Amino acid sequence: MTEIQLAELVASYIRDVPDFPQPGILFKDITPLLDDGTAFRAVIDGMRSAHGEFDVVAGIEARGFLVAAPLAYAAGVGVVPIRKAGKLPGKTVAMSYALEYGAATIEVLADAVAPGQRVLVVDDVLATGGTLAAALGLLGDMGAEVVGVSVILELAGLGGRERLAGWPLRAVLTT
Repeated sequence: MTEIQLAELVASYIRDVPDFPQPGILFKDITPLLDDGTAFRAVIDGMRSAHGEFDVVAGIEARGFLVAAPLAYAAGVGVVPIRKAGKLPGKTVAMSYALEYGAATIEVLADAVAPGQRVLVVDDVLATGGTLAAALGLLGDMGAEVVGVSVILELAGLGGRERLAGWPLRAVLTT
């Protein structure tokens, strides 16, 4: 399937949900894509073929896990969960970052990646890019080599790509 065909496929499955999670927000729901095994497989296969070699896939909580696990399976590598603070057992490494209305912290297990390990970072949607930027900083501080950033959907009007300038970013569909 070509990149254009894959983008058209994703576009056909995105559902707009007005006023969610609050009035004035138009939520882009990927659930219909996840519900169709054939379409979801095509997206995962397309994301896999868009990247070179990597040792592990890092997925961002929570919907990024839905992409990371099957992508890692397809590549025959492991998954590193990047989670909200306080959700992982054992020693963790944390990164705090600013949100539009406040702050948040993400964590990864301290031994989840080794220095020089090639990591593909994935999430479902790229919006403002704050969480992805924090994840990239966190992995970089750990010495990982981020070989790519991949999302199913990029919301171009929210500036996420600009925030991630310099990182090898691929989106299946940009709207």
